[in-house]
Amino acid sequence: MIEDSFPDRLPDEEPPKSKSAVKREMIALQKLGEELVDLAPAKLAKVTMPEELAEAVMLARRLKNREGRRRQLQYIGKIMRVIDSEGIRRELESFHHDSQVFRQQFQRLENWRDRLISEGDSALEELISDIPGLDRQHLRQLIRQAQRDASQQKPPAASRKLFQYLRDNCQ
Repeated sequence: MIEDSFPDRLPDEEPPKSKSAVKREMIALQKLGEELVDLAPAKLAKVTMPEELAEAVMLARRLKNREGRRRQLQYIGKIMRVIDSEGIRRELESFHHDSQVFRQQFQRLENWRDRLISEGDSALEELISDIPGLDRQHLRQLIRQAQRDASQQKPPAASRKLFQYLRDNCQ
């Protein structure tokens, strides 16, 4: 028979966390707090957090001294141990996901613009079939102007206008 190393524990209880596991969790929460401190002000305003944590984050943002900032980050980690930090973690992950989605959308629009300029009407027909609400005549004018600018080696102003039209209408 295997002897239980925790005789005072109930059978369905989890064993206590090791000192190393607790330390890893503390470091992870401190890194999460550091991510909050380094977040852009507009994104930080969107994160819902207790007032005490918000004040600690704002103070850490103002600190210039390296040691003071390190100690403040430890304090933020301490606060995060007693609050529900999972909600904050999810909000920060959504910011990362949003920026990834934005980059993918931007890349897709750049590819369409380049195809429209290089392939002309064949790419335009494909785009119109994918997104039927686009103004075909206006797109043709933008494409022709962008092609003309490229052939005359002018600055790509028409190409930018084409991209802006795609960005505004292909969301």
